[in-house]
Amino acid sequence: MELRVLRYFMTIAREGSITSAANVLHVTQPTLSRQIRDLENELGQKLFIRGSHHMTLTAEGMVLRKRAEEILSMVDKTEAEFHAMESTVSGDIYIGSGETQAIQHIAEIAKEIREDHPGIHYHLYSGNAEDVTERLDKGLLDFGILIQPADISKYDYINIPAKDTWGVIVRRDSPFAEKTSIRKEDLLHVPLICSRQAISKSRQNNEFTAWFGEDFEKLDIRVGTVLECESVPKMKKLLKFKIADGLENRTIVSGIAQHYQPEELVGKQVLFIANLAPRQFKNGLVSEGMILSAENYDGALAVTSLLREVKPGSEVK
Repeated sequence: MELRVLRYFMTIAREGSITSAANVLHVTQPTLSRQIRDLENELGQKLFIRGSHHMTLTAEGMVLRKRAEEILSMVDKTEAEFHAMESTVSGDIYIGSGETQAIQHIAEIAKEIREDHPGIHYHLYSGNAEDVTERLDKGLLDFGILIQPADISKYDYINIPAKDTWGVIVRRDSPFAEKTSIRKEDLLHVPLICSRQAISKSRQNNEFTAWFGEDFEKLDIRVGTVLECESVPKMKKLLKFKIADGLENRTIVSGIAQHYQPEELVGKQVLFIANLAPRQFKNGLVSEGMILSAENYDGALAVTSLLREVKPGSEVK
């Protein structure tokens, strides 16, 4: 497996087509297609779903994209370190961080250092605590900025004097839009999109779950088997699921159509919140729960699934 081919693969994944990637890379389309076919043959896996005008990654392709990004990042970092040896103070600093006000402090310090040492370059990686610490452990980052809750027991750290404010983003016609503040009681039966950290069952140093208190434990998360999955006409972001939950079948509508083909999910086991109030959409569809998914490092949503099959309706503890 050559680094050049990995860069070809990453460009196609980013551009979404052979044509666009060939233009970016300044190579011919047949050459690029042949390199990707050879890579698929070498790995023994199909990496792309090829459409008439667009290419999307398979599950195996998503795994390779993550690994390829790590490999290429480490190669670039190593090359930069050796190039930096030629001068006194220069090189690349790799920083991982979540979306937090604390990054302003880092930006101000970085600006001061850059004024004295223009040969220093900064690279920012955005992710939650799990993503950042994983890259720290692999040597892909020089330091990270973590938002609690996070396990920092094995790291040297300092506390940054910064404060983040929680908020709820809603549509303009939502009843919440008229409120000046939100109470936990307002959110108990409303489907929420949160970071993986925020909804972690671990209560230690988790200010978000501490704010909900015991009510947070009232979320009934279950395992369901996808019996059917189909697109929703005229609503390109939505998929309609028929889920077996151990007692009966329920319909759940989820906004993940841009990240999955319906046939990819049929037969899979997923996690869903079972005790949310039914939600009716404008087209009359009623959703009886919420499928849990996590945001990947590149913004793609990944449905939360299991490593081994269990009985539908099993409670997640």
